[in-house]
Amino acid sequence: MRPSTRSRFRTRSRTGTGSGSGTGTGTGTGSRRNACTRATALLCCAAALGLSAACGTSHKKPAASPTGTTPTAPPAVSSAGDVSPLTGLPGAAGKILAVKIDNIVYARPQTGLASADVVYAIEVEGGLSRFLAIYDANHLPAGGKIGPVRSARESDLPILEQYGKVDFAYSGALSLFLPVLASANVFNASPDQDGAAFSRDDSRIAPYNEYLNPTKVLTDFPNTAAAKDVGFRFGDAPAGGVPTATATARMPAASFTFTWDAGKGEYLIAMDGKAASTTDGGPLGAPTIVLQKVAETTSPRGFHDVPDQLSPYAPTVGTGQAVVLRDGDSYTGTWSRPTDADPTSFTFDGRPMTFHPGQVWIVLTPQ
Repeated sequence: MRPSTRSRFRTRSRTGTGSGSGTGTGTGTGSRRNACTRATALLCCAAALGLSAACGTSHKKPAASPTGTTPTAPPAVSSAGDVSPLTGLPGAAGKILAVKIDNIVYARPQTGLASADVVYAIEVEGGLSRFLAIYDANHLPAGGKIGPVRSARESDLPILEQYGKVDFAYSGALSLFLPVLASANVFNASPDQDGAAFSRDDSRIAPYNEYLNPTKVLTDFPNTAAAKDVGFRFGDAPAGGVPTATATARMPAASFTFTWDAGKGEYLIAMDGKAASTTDGGPLGAPTIVLQKVAETTSPRGFHDVPDQLSPYAPTVGTGQAVVLRDGDSYTGTWSRPTDADPTSFTFDGRPMTFHPGQVWIVLTPQ
């Protein structure tokens, strides 16, 4: 387990009016919704600055579609009361697509992250981080493009288990990890299985230039699970929050800073001190940020992403501290998840912690 000095979390209380720093502002017209409606932008993600790390096996050339069909949008799947269990926003819930997205400096700005329902930030080799973005098929990016897509990691599978058997799009993996992926409770949708759903952007350098057509993947792998309860609860903010204008979470080679913007009703996101944005959604921000403290360790299977260094592993089964940022306040509580198949519960002051409706961003912060 890593020493606690390698990572830390700090907050700074609001002063004056409590408005954000003013950095990273913009219209975000490319997004699908804000904290209250689907029409305005809800943007989330952060990226970590650092050196490039190994990305696993090389990619095969694009193959023909498994079905040979023309992509069409998957049908909606209604949830109880037609409210999304992932965002708390009204509307029918659709089938789920999970995508592994890079966030090293060469991969920025990303594309399509503004449309994700949930984004997880996870430590990878070298203390960098990568993102696991969860998409409802009814809320895919308008531009039909997500990326840059990168390789899968061991920490991804337990996270996805609570969503059911979903489509998992990634670009390669360690050779020793490929058999684990093949037997996992996911529909593997890498270029090896669905090469026609991936393309390269020649304006960017490889390997930070591979992008996914989400509609194509969902058409080729249509049996993915529908959005369901993964433990999130939405509603009014509870009493007892601490006014928090800025919060920073750190990994060994990455930092994520969240600054409250009262006008937008969300925390604007910066990486390594620089405002983050996407190519299609403008500045990044989200109404709910969860800093989930995890007992970071090394690969249980002994995987190495770089020679003589075991890959980091972020356990999401168990319990620990969770700091939730919403509405300009922070709430320090706990998270709990007994098994891989169970949802993750978040509590504050002994009661379920409510999130602000909208996009949810979860940083798996090493404790």
